[in-house]
Amino acid sequence: MPKQPATGALLGLALGDALGYPTEFKTVPLIESTFGPWRERDLPRPALVSDDTQMTLAVGRALHAALDLGELTPKGLEEPLRTEFTDWYRSPENNRAPGNTCLRACELLQAEGRAWQDASQLGSKGCGANMRVAPIGLAPRLSEEQRAGAAQLQAALTHGHPTALAASDLTAHAVHLLARGADPAGLVGRLRSYALEHRTHYDHGWLGDLWTRSQDPGPEHFIARGWDECLEILGRLQAAVRTVSPETDPCLATGEGWIAEEALATGLLCFLLFPDEPVTALRRAACTAGDSDSVACLTGAFAGAWLGADAWPADWAERIEYRRDLSALGTLWDA
Repeated sequence: MPKQPATGALLGLALGDALGYPTEFKTVPLIESTFGPWRERDLPRPALVSDDTQMTLAVGRALHAALDLGELTPKGLEEPLRTEFTDWYRSPENNRAPGNTCLRACELLQAEGRAWQDASQLGSKGCGANMRVAPIGLAPRLSEEQRAGAAQLQAALTHGHPTALAASDLTAHAVHLLARGADPAGLVGRLRSYALEHRTHYDHGWLGDLWTRSQDPGPEHFIARGWDECLEILGRLQAAVRTVSPETDPCLATGEGWIAEEALATGLLCFLLFPDEPVTALRRAACTAGDSDSVACLTGAFAGAWLGADAWPADWAERIEYRRDLSALGTLWDA
């Protein structure tokens, strides 16, 4: 049976979210005293998710709508993204402690005629930019330029900081590589090469004049700030993969994950500590002192993309919230 990387990644993301949602904001000792040893943790009942999964589905639906129109273009993706984000903002299900950046930007995106660049929060590089980007890395038939542009655009509608854009691009690229069978052992090196290659590339077609809202002297300077912060954290990640004990909190090595580049690095670290033990990787990611649900979301997306839908226990997958929506989107792209 094919490995179904899209289904695996989306289910893994939601499972990580559900494991990490109750542990967010807690210290590791408090998590273990409340939920027991981290290696034995079961999926909560009910298996509720946070805004991380809700926003991932919003990006996935928007991308599906844009691809239904034909060739993916910036305008073709911006409109359904804007609709999905504002629908989420108004939804009664938007009650899962979402971040202030997403709330503020989505409120501004509601105004008809307002350029999305004027809603974007340029001071924020929160992990809300890249915890939802996995669908961009999973959708078939995208060129590298479309994938990178779409990943940065979906981030920029809310989080306009250049590091949020670069981290989202890297996250989608990592998911894409793993879904296509890239060896996890070489993944960090490939991401560093990708970051260096794109370091001064500002895509005007996808981002428009976003950079002019910053204090940077030019678009290349603006975007390079983001890639440089990502390169720094990837260097820390490369060292951590070789030296970190799985029994210590991964956040001590690569950050607590509240900001985009740290969420990427710590989510990757948890996956790379256990590349062939996806449930253990999720449990480790959820037992962290930082933004546990977002870190575990990303870990689940990486592990699911690499190992496919069979990575997850059937009883877990069957009771995750939004299972039908996640499976429908994954099945569509795996086909």
